Amino acid sequence: MAEQELHRERANQDGANSQHDNPTAVLAHFLVDLIGHDHSELPRLRRLATAAVLDTIGAIMYGSTQEWTLAAHRYAQATGGSGPCTVIGNSAAGTTPAMAAFANGSAAHAFELDDVHEEAISHPGAVVVPAALALAEHLGASGRDLLNAVVVGYEAMGRAGIAVGPASHMLAGFHPTSMSGVFGAAAAAASLLGLDGVGLGQSLGVASTLASGTMEFAASGGMNKRIHAGRAAEGGVLAATLVAEGFEGPADGLAGRYGFCRIFTDAPRIELLTNELGTRWMADEITVKPYAACSDIHPMIQAAAELTAEHGLTADQIVDIVADGPTKAATQNNMDGTTSVMAAQYSAQFNIAAAILADPTDPATYHPDAITRPDLAALQAKVSAVNAAEEFDATYAWKMGGRVSVTLTDGSRLSKTVHGQLGSMHDPLSTEALTDKFTKMTGSVGSEAQTAALLSAVMDLEGDDSVGNLSDALGAFGR
Repeated sequence: MAEQELHRERANQDGANSQHDNPTAVLAHFLVDLIGHDHSELPRLRRLATAAVLDTIGAIMYGSTQEWTLAAHRYAQATGGSGPCTVIGNSAAGTTPAMAAFANGSAAHAFELDDVHEEAISHPGAVVVPAALALAEHLGASGRDLLNAVVVGYEAMGRAGIAVGPASHMLAGFHPTSMSGVFGAAAAAASLLGLDGVGLGQSLGVASTLASGTMEFAASGGMNKRIHAGRAAEGGVLAATLVAEGFEGPADGLAGRYGFCRIFTDAPRIELLTNELGTRWMADEITVKPYAACSDIHPMIQAAAELTAEHGLTADQIVDIVADGPTKAATQNNMDGTTSVMAAQYSAQFNIAAAILADPTDPATYHPDAITRPDLAALQAKVSAVNAAEEFDATYAWKMGGRVSVTLTDGSRLSKTVHGQLGSMHDPLSTEALTDKFTKMTGSVGSEAQTAALLSAVMDLEGDDSVGNLSDALGAFGR
């Protein structure tokens, strides 16, 4: 113990000396001060965090029934054993914080329903909320502590994500949610564990060695993507817990010579780790998904749906469809969507066809028995091109854009452009729409009464002395 205390004393002194020498330390101390000094923005940010918890729990509930999530549940139980932390959607299961974070993070990211920070090209809710909830349950933390941790986690994950140069990072084959996500989970966990600025910074340093996840699922399939948020959540809990036990991480894990934001990209933006701290908030820049599909193609989905509504389009009227979007969409979302659920959720062609013939706001549109519908396959085949357009690259990924142009049998051509899609900070979902989405997602797993109780527990987090009410409401759901 004496040796650990000496190490911590030295670390505190080193932190004091180097706080302004590296961006990781600046960010870490800001995040601790944000909570400790009760920043004037905190009440507003906690309201945003409440909405994030609500949306993420809805995504977890729906995702908890998927086959890949059930495998994650079994692994969590076999590995973590019993514990106080809820495995959401499985009322018989309680496990350790790390394994609950893994299981619930995997469920949150299981069906493309989780929120997005567009510029960072990542899904903060699916990582930060499961990590924060697991530790809050373990520690018996208050609802306000949970919300504060979510605020801190969103800020850390978003800033790591934008500072790594996300477009270059993703096109190089790294999956941003799992890569930058571990920093959000680590920051949230460190906040709940009461770590100081040095401790939170070292948690980010440990997290830097746990960042992982590639985009190969978009090329050759598999279920890897489904566990990426879970692994990031688990890794963040591990990082902060190790530091709380006296483990030391690098001082500048994000921006050092071999820091995350330098080695996983050829276009780092290190300055974004700390620019506008206290005035620009990552939680203000979140997209809530109305469709269970990759958010990069949401503008195309919305454009196709609006053309259909405005002109009463039918498949037999359509000769050809051309889609325009950012380079990323033209590169990684240009695929046959009838081969798997993952392909359907990523395919620009499939989602344009679904917007015309089905209902992409209904997750059932992407179930295995739906994606092989002959009429969807036939209409998907009429999408002759998915082009990269400079106008959408210019705002990618801060503001997503897309266009769908349809040629009809009479020779006429219809076109619709969406730049700043529904659900994004440019066109936010209403509170009513957010609540409706939550009700639909949780209603697929539990009763109306269970859903109402869970909604009430989330909305009351700000005033709760303990997350126990939320835990009880979550535990009422299960297979």
